[in-house]
Amino acid sequence: QLQLVESGGGLVQAGGSLRLSCSASGSTLDDYTIGWFRQAPGKEREGLLCIDNRGGRTNSADSVKGRFRISRDNVNDRVYLEIDSLEPEDTAVYFCAGDGTFRTISHPQAMCGLYLFNYDYWGQGTQVTVSS
Repeated sequence: QLQLVESGGGLVQAGGSLRLSCSASGSTLDDYTIGWFRQAPGKEREGLLCIDNRGGRTNSADSVKGRFRISRDNVNDRVYLEIDSLEPEDTAVYFCAGDGTFRTISHPQAMCGLYLFNYDYWGQGTQVTVSS
């Protein structure tokens, strides 16, 4: 059973950068497509970026293109979310999530998904607070 843990959150000033880390126990992240989501106070959880475990192809929401990046570190078994030029509107709890079926059941040309239902495994989240 995959268990995910997010880390790297905290209080950051606007304009700063942050790198969030997603790590696993019970399995290795290489066996999963990983997505990053966030949930701001009073808002629904939204998908940000994902990286598949087929060839490392990524997909991102239009709202985060340019400032957000996702990457895999297979040596340390981590998936990172890097955010530049942080804005107070980025304040949220950030979650990583795992999909263990993408590689086997999706079309070879398919991109990983950014919807909650795409993922079966979720971490507890890490809080990011951006001060103005």
